[in-house]
Amino acid sequence: MHGLGNDFVVIDNFNGRIKLAKEEIVLLCDRHKGIGGDGLILVESSEKDLDCFMNYYNADGGEAEMCGNGIRCAAKFLKNDYLKNQDTFSIETRAGIKKIACEKDGTFSVNMGKPVFMHQDFPDRKTSLEGLELDFVSMGNPHAVALVDDLKSFDLEKIGPKIERDSHFPNKINLELVEKKNGKKYKVLVWERGCGMTLACGTGACAVYAIMQKTRSTGSGQAKKEITIELPGGELFIKENKAGEIILRGEAESVYKGEVYLSR
Repeated sequence: MHGLGNDFVVIDNFNGRIKLAKEEIVLLCDRHKGIGGDGLILVESSEKDLDCFMNYYNADGGEAEMCGNGIRCAAKFLKNDYLKNQDTFSIETRAGIKKIACEKDGTFSVNMGKPVFMHQDFPDRKTSLEGLELDFVSMGNPHAVALVDDLKSFDLEKIGPKIERDSHFPNKINLELVEKKNGKKYKVLVWERGCGMTLACGTGACAVYAIMQKTRSTGSGQAKKEITIELPGGELFIKENKAGEIILRGEAESVYKGEVYLSR
């Protein structure tokens, strides 16, 4: 499945029988020797009696707290295979419980919660690295966001891994480079920890929104209008409700189903 080209191996594990080692996750996500994907999702039963638990792993086999594109795919999986008459879903993640709605146009909206600007995963002030002035926010996972004049001036494949693994970030970090097109649209490139460059990142899009709103004096207690985040794989739509929670909206697509056998 994929959300704007940010793709995932999605496995039905409601019976709880599947236990994958790190090297098996890496193999399954390998685009040459396995299935191929930016990450892997085991859709499992929730201990909190919710619709499911999204057991998410990056392509390097590491556990991840949250994935905005991945959770829309998990919701679509539930809609397609288990809860066909249901349009709202409650999904447990390592970053907490997320509410998802299937909209009339077929997109999925996710309440991503409130952004967190003070966290042990990153510095408590702006930091300059690799020629970038970085702001930080957690959307359940850590992000470094830099506003730049021209995205083409930066080699993300070169600076991305350096920032991801920099000593400032004990659990590594995601990186977003942002070029402002106008007040309602931003063009973004993403380097995801444990994955590399991806075509889209849901939490990354929300991180960009959070940092852009942080620099404005728009007032509190008011719902804010939806903006567009343009990524290499397509567009995501972000807004904020009156409670200050960020709402992510975008597509989720099923590509194919199959079986794979792992030798143990």
